[in-house]
Amino acid sequence: MGQEMHREQEANKAREMHMEQEVHKAREMDKEQEAYKAREMDRGRRLPGFMEYLMEYRGQMVLFLLLGAVFGAVLYGYRLPAEAVFYGMVLCFCLTVPVLVWNYRRFRKRMRILFRMQDALLGNPDQYYLEHFPESGSLLEKEYQHFLMLLGRDRERMRGLSETAREEMTEYYTMWVHQIKTPIAAMRLLLQKPGAKQDPELSEQLFRIEEYVNMVLQYLRVDGDNDLVVQWNDLDLMVRQAVHRYAGMFIRKKLSLSYEPLKRKVLTDEKWLVFVVEQILSNAVKYTGQGGISIYLEPGPDTVLAIRDTGTGIALEDQPRIFEKGFTGYNGHADKRSTGIGLYLCRRILNRLSHEITVESEPGKGTIMRIWFAKERLEVE
Repeated sequence: MGQEMHREQEANKAREMHMEQEVHKAREMDKEQEAYKAREMDRGRRLPGFMEYLMEYRGQMVLFLLLGAVFGAVLYGYRLPAEAVFYGMVLCFCLTVPVLVWNYRRFRKRMRILFRMQDALLGNPDQYYLEHFPESGSLLEKEYQHFLMLLGRDRERMRGLSETAREEMTEYYTMWVHQIKTPIAAMRLLLQKPGAKQDPELSEQLFRIEEYVNMVLQYLRVDGDNDLVVQWNDLDLMVRQAVHRYAGMFIRKKLSLSYEPLKRKVLTDEKWLVFVVEQILSNAVKYTGQGGISIYLEPGPDTVLAIRDTGTGIALEDQPRIFEKGFTGYNGHADKRSTGIGLYLCRRILNRLSHEITVESEPGKGTIMRIWFAKERLEVE
């Protein structure tokens, strides 16, 4: 038994280390992307001047001057009058200037198109398509453009494959979640069967399984546009749904609940907001050993729902990161069951609903989670 627990702890540590590495890698990639965008903006977004154009074609310019010098030297060597040689060079110069001006304008036009393509790519990479290249000035440029077009098509193909794979995975896990709910419901009925031995610990673990299954389902649906119904809802009814779900946990841990009638309607999605409140209550109950939890509206012109606990609190260095995906912090390392997904989902859901979530915590004294409801009007169904 001890060896199994040790192996399970080692596996949990390995999963946590892998998750932290993935979060760190994603953060580094975000920093690199932001640095690249900053460098692109620092470049000035200005078109190259005439001197830059000459530097771009300096090889051709030097060759032209050398040929002109050879031409003049040969004519002068045949003892032609200096005036004739000079006149020929002036004619060549007069013909060259219009060609340079025309080519410079063409060069600026091509650079302008490239700048637009770069801005489109940096602005919205997901909607960027390789469609309008500037006119190629040489066979080499034409081949480069063809190569980039091939890369663009391959990018679209890979994105299509990725989206298909994600849809298939989402469908599979959605089906799995619905299927696993059947044996969970059956086990709960068996526990409630008359004459069955009541085991509070078994009931609690079954409740946690239901929590994790529900979290998987919401994680899969969080980006879906078809699963959002925004309308005016009674805040009291939504909060009471979440409190009723965790009533057994309050009783088992002997925690008090201070709940003031909210008497407020908010513009939100009922199902998603209930899930958010449940996640906050879950964390509050999990990390509160004694004392209780208070739910109330803060005074002021804004509608702010506050959920306060007297638990262990959150370390100051962890507070800026508790809404990051996979971050568990000090409390999460102490509690091996923490996943670092719940609060991440809360922020993503509330962002979609134009709400905001903030945290105020002091280690050893407790935590206050606040949900700020949007002032602006949302689309009501």
